[in-house]
Amino acid sequence: MQVSATTQRASDSDADTIVIGLFDDEQPAGDAPAEVAKLVESGEAKSSFKALALAHAEGRRWLTVGLGARKDLTPEHARVAAAVARERARELTADRLCWLAPIAPGGDQKRSMEIVEALVEGTILADYRFDLHKSKPAGKDNAPKHLERLLVAVPGEGPLSGADAEAATARAMIIAEAVNKARDLQNRPGNDLTPTALAEYALALGEEIESLQVEVEGRSGIEGLGMGAFACVAQGSEQEPALIVLRYESPDARGVGGPLIGFVGKAVTFDSGGISLKPGAKMAEMKFDMSGGAAVLEAVAAIARLQLPVKLVAVVGATENLPSGRAIKPGDIVTAKNGKTIEVNNTDAEGRLVLADCLCHAVSLGAERIIDLATLTGAVIVALGSTYAGLMSNDEELTAHVTEAGARTGEIVWRLPLHEEYSELVAGKYGDLDNAPEARKAGTIIGAAFLSNFVGDTPWAHLDIAGSAWDLGRTYVGKGASGYGVRLLVELARSYSA
Repeated sequence: MQVSATTQRASDSDADTIVIGLFDDEQPAGDAPAEVAKLVESGEAKSSFKALALAHAEGRRWLTVGLGARKDLTPEHARVAAAVARERARELTADRLCWLAPIAPGGDQKRSMEIVEALVEGTILADYRFDLHKSKPAGKDNAPKHLERLLVAVPGEGPLSGADAEAATARAMIIAEAVNKARDLQNRPGNDLTPTALAEYALALGEEIESLQVEVEGRSGIEGLGMGAFACVAQGSEQEPALIVLRYESPDARGVGGPLIGFVGKAVTFDSGGISLKPGAKMAEMKFDMSGGAAVLEAVAAIARLQLPVKLVAVVGATENLPSGRAIKPGDIVTAKNGKTIEVNNTDAEGRLVLADCLCHAVSLGAERIIDLATLTGAVIVALGSTYAGLMSNDEELTAHVTEAGARTGEIVWRLPLHEEYSELVAGKYGDLDNAPEARKAGTIIGAAFLSNFVGDTPWAHLDIAGSAWDLGRTYVGKGASGYGVRLLVELARSYSA
């Protein structure tokens, strides 16, 4: 999809469909023809949020979308409205869509730019379809209909210049396309996206993006680094595991201050539970257990493409978790990279084992702020549903950065406590730690309490995205993979570059 901005009148563009947002107690924008005004007067076109109406005039379609009260307009509202408009445009077989960009309350320039970005994001995310493995019958093209072009028209006089709008649309396109690429990775089945395939994808990113360096270690390298926790998860599968490390530094390194940011992602490309086998129902969804790793890979790629002035290192642990004659057994004891011993009392609590060593590795690489993303516990779905990701952290400043980044992107998080008493629950009987305490208490927090043993004093935030990574249900992502975390991580990096 081509994406651009203009200060010309939308009616002067080549768009076949023009979208106008309607606000409470306000007339349609000046570009609107009389036919749109008549729809409003008749009550067919409403300003209530997400309400749609269609008019034909001047040889094109004019689609109205209700935005509610202007004072309540947020980027998330704009993202949802854009997705609603995109779905209606799909029904109309539109090829070229133009949005008349609504201006934020009070003519706020920064917020108006955020709204332009949100319109682009909502459109591109709603435009997504995954059909990689669908056959195409001879003589028929069953490929999903995608927009050819999205144009965002901003008023010639107002808070946004053409350059502002163009910068906002370009930035949003890079980020939204990164989210959709993460969704592609998530949606691929386990026999297609193996740990090796994910590593090859990461290496290709390093080849494509000049400022990005990528290194991969296989099974012997993981064992050689003393990553006994990661290695034990991988030993049940014939597939080679992969430790993926990405490094990015702004091309103008001299102007970069701030901490070395560390991203860590869990990428279990298929999780059967190992010897502690999961129930068969919905086990197919465990291809999504690599969602944290997908988000980290694509967030780093987007940050590099945007050339944000930050320093960044990312660690992704990729493996399968399968039962076999050589798989880790309940009760086995392994040693993590930092020397701590772990009783593996449930092989289905494998994500924290992979992350333990990846967190240690991020610390050893010098990361000064660490954020990990993982589909770690079903308990977070019970606690928070799909609305929020669970946030647990040992640092107030980092918590504030993550929370604010989530609020700005719509990928919202809810902080759960990390009291010292929770750490007592993960103490081992025969080793230092127990990966799955028998007491079924505070499951999401217990996972984070376990992980806290592998970051030392480094400021760290853990995001449990098990409820948000797929079937999120938001208008712009709907069912299947959501790419959750990409936008949040990019915005977090941007907050450290300000």
